Amino acid sequence: MSQPDTVARILDAAEALFAERGFAETSLRTITSTAGVNLAAVNYHFGSKKELIQAVFARFLTPFCQELDRSLVKLVERKGSELLTPVDLLDCLFSTICDGSEEGSLAAQRFMRLLGLAYAQSQGHIRRFIIARYGEHYQRFTGLLQKAAPDIDPVTFYWRLYFMLGATIFTLSSFDSISAILKEDFGQDSTLAGTTQMMVPALSGMFAVK
Repeated sequence: MSQPDTVARILDAAEALFAERGFAETSLRTITSTAGVNLAAVNYHFGSKKELIQAVFARFLTPFCQELDRSLVKLVERKGSELLTPVDLLDCLFSTICDGSEEGSLAAQRFMRLLGLAYAQSQGHIRRFIIARYGEHYQRFTGLLQKAAPDIDPVTFYWRLYFMLGATIFTLSSFDSISAILKEDFGQDSTLAGTTQMMVPALSGMFAVK
């Protein structure tokens, strides 16, 4: 088995198990057993469980942040930063999260589950890792959003960002369950892309009022 194959199998197993069971509840031995590799492979490629967890996050966040940056550049070039609205920016964000493919939708759902666990469980190293590695991307997006909502004071803006994050994590990580309830009650099928587009006006409204 080649090194890239080994790394991919470890990451696939870790991502699925962490999302299903949580970080603390998932042992390295369970991951290696699921991946079909030995424990030494995890130590060789990642060094520790914390670094493996961070690698799982990086596998989603690195391409996501790169694509979001490209989309934001195009948006600013097309409309100008002075004329951007919260709707423009949130539409750009959710379009990047849900790239339209089934694989992308599943990855987004699983990542949001992991992100929710990072806040719910004692995983401060993940938040520090995300800030250190991806803080520049976060500041770029939130800077544009704050510029598009100039009447909101910084503390209120901070809380509304987390209201938005909470709604996004809950909706995407629980999408299968929520859409199943909708199907049962209303006979309506849902797609993740369609659902996130409905979230845009709801969430952008938080940034349109003081």
